[in-house]
Amino acid sequence: MNITDNELVLDAQDVAIHYGGVKAVDGVDLSLKRGQIHGLIGPNGAGKSTVIDAITGRVPLTRGKVLLGGVDVTELGPTQRRLRGLSRSFQRTSIFAQMMVRQQVELASYKMGAADSGADADAILQELDLMHLTHAVAADLGYGEQRRLDLALALVGRPTVLLLDEPMAGLSVKESHDLAKHLQALTTRWDVSVLLVEHDMDVVFGISDVVTVFELGRVIATGEPAAVRADPRVRTAYLGSAA
Repeated sequence: MNITDNELVLDAQDVAIHYGGVKAVDGVDLSLKRGQIHGLIGPNGAGKSTVIDAITGRVPLTRGKVLLGGVDVTELGPTQRRLRGLSRSFQRTSIFAQMMVRQQVELASYKMGAADSGADADAILQELDLMHLTHAVAADLGYGEQRRLDLALALVGRPTVLLLDEPMAGLSVKESHDLAKHLQALTTRWDVSVLLVEHDMDVVFGISDVVTVFELGRVIATGEPAAVRADPRVRTAYLGSAA
């Protein structure tokens, strides 16, 4: 991996999201170093996607704060955080099905204020092996290609932090591994740091520098993949015999 220094590009401190008496997330600390891939795992409903929503400003915090590059962005909305370099993808792709591939990436780049949206779009498509599909309509792409296009839209504006919510969902094993390789390359060539929510354990433990495990809105383990995989609490709560 490409951890060049100890710079924290993202630091979420004591994050809590409560809905009445329900503690969806309660006292979570998460950090992301420059050039790092940080995997988040846990059972359905454990709070992983809610944490990403909180970090991106889509839901208000009950308490806690979010620092981006050392700057407190807790009071900023999703658009302002996006302009400051915090991007994300969703479990469902956010592509424009009836638009051509390059057209929508270039439009998104233009909306982000790129000086040369065409060149920016071409660089992104080249990075994700989509250049041969520039004039294809998104709806006609295979699902794996649509996932890469969704990632391309998230990369518009050259974000420093990329939050991905189950990007491998619905992909074949080969497509998942191919996308994982693209993510690893992005940390090196584009200096992007990745917070990855994913159920594919082979991917998470294969490409993450750090893995954090959630259960019932709390962190029960965090650390290097091998140590987390061997943690008895993790084996009991989530991985089971597959660990």
